[in-house]
Formats: sequence, C-alpha cells, structure tokens
Amino acid sequence: MTHGLDVDGLKIRAAASCDAPLYAALHASCFVSRESPEGIGRWNENEPWNESAMAQFIAGPRTVCLIAAIAGDEPVGFLIARAAADEAELLTIGVLLGHRKRGIGQALLREAVAVLRPGGIRQLFLEVEETNTPALSLYRGLGAVPVGRRPGYYENGADAAVLRLDLQARP
Repeated sequence: MTHGLDVDGLKIRAAASCDAPLYAALHASCFVSRESPEGIGRWNENEPWNESAMAQFIAGPRTVCLIAAIAGDEPVGFLIARAAADEAELLTIGVLLGHRKRGIGQALLREAVAVLRPGGIRQLFLEVEETNTPALSLYRGLGAVPVGRRPGYYENGADAAVLRLDLQARP
C-alpha cells in the first residue's frame, strides 16, 4: 500500500459513527504512557478523549477520521484531522505500541492527505512535543517543515513544534 510499509494486509477506512467506542479505546491505548520512548504523539492531558468527544469528531462535517486495521480487521491505529477553509490540522494520530515502526502512521497520514487534497486543502498543520523524535521523523519524512513553536504548550510544560505539510506540492 505505502512505500516502506512493513505490514501485510493493512486496510485504512473512514470511521463511522458506530466507531466512537473503538476510537476512544484506541486513543486511550495509544497514549496511556506519557513517556513511551516509541510514542508517536504522546498524550499530555489528564484523560484520553472519551466516546462522546470521538463521536463529535466522527460526525464533524470537515473532519477526517481514519482507522488502520490488519489481519482480519484488527484495529491498530487511527487519525483525526479537521479542515477549515483551505487548511487542515492534524488533531491526533496513534498506533498501538506493538505495531509501531512499521509504516502504519505514515500510511494513515498519506491517506489523510489523499482525502484532504481533493477538497481544496492546501496545507496540513501538525503540533508535536519538541522531544517526540519518532513523530518529528514521521512528519519530516513526509515533507513537513517547521513553521513555529509554542512554548509551554503541553501540561507538562514541554514546548510544541508546529510543522506544516504543503499538500498541493505533494505528488
């Protein structure tokens, strides 16, 4: 499916309203450890997003909610992005710990770009803790460039790097 992908049978699909409980469970599983050295997008709030919040995202008119699954539809990752005007923001992306470093996050981001681009979205913005090397590598590997910094953005006092991925320039 994606160059460099190390997962046979990966399927990425749009989330449906019935997926809100699954989304909440995936979010909680992906971000349960604030200090996970392999984390892409470490969770920096008190609680993971609940089913109600996930249902609102899934129902959002300009929101892209994707689920990655392998081996008989076993969910292993998810992504939420929201568009406004000709820009979008990656709200969250997560891959379960046992499935990281296999290209699933990259596949999710590429699929999000493929969904957003035809809608006239020109740029995707991403915020990530400056010390989250795996996430930074993922985003930069797809062509995202640093465009700003938010000092003390996260609850733990960490700074956020703000990156931009130009969608119209991507093949």
